[in-house]
Amino acid sequence: MSQSVLRVVRSLEAWGSDSFYRLLKEEIESLQPGALPLHAGVTRGGVVDDNELTATVLGASDEAGVLQARVGIFFTEIVAGCSCGDDPAAYNAYCEFLVTIDRQTAACAFEPLEQ
Repeated sequence: MSQSVLRVVRSLEAWGSDSFYRLLKEEIESLQPGALPLHAGVTRGGVVDDNELTATVLGASDEAGVLQARVGIFFTEIVAGCSCGDDPAAYNAYCEFLVTIDRQTAACAFEPLEQ
C-alpha cells in the first residue's frame, strides 16, 4: 500500500508573507491521524494518539528549490500494560521535525530531529 503525499499548498502560496507560519501550523494540525512519524517522539514505550495535536513553527528558510521549516509537534502518548488503576495512562509528548516543502508541488516530508 502506498502512502499518500502530504501537501501544504496554502503554506507554499503564503511563503514570504506574514501568514506563512500560521498557515503551516494550520495545515499540519489538519493532517489525518497517522500522517506524521510521531513515533519518533514516543519516550515511554507507548503508542501515539494524534487525534489532537498542536504544531508550532520554530523557523523557516528558503533552500535551493525547497522551503525548510523546523516544526515542533505536541501530541499524546498512551502507555498501557502497567496493571495500574489508571491504566492506560496518557502523557504529553513532543517531537521536532525538519519539514521540507517542494516549491513546485507543495509536497512535504517530515524528518524527525534529535532532541
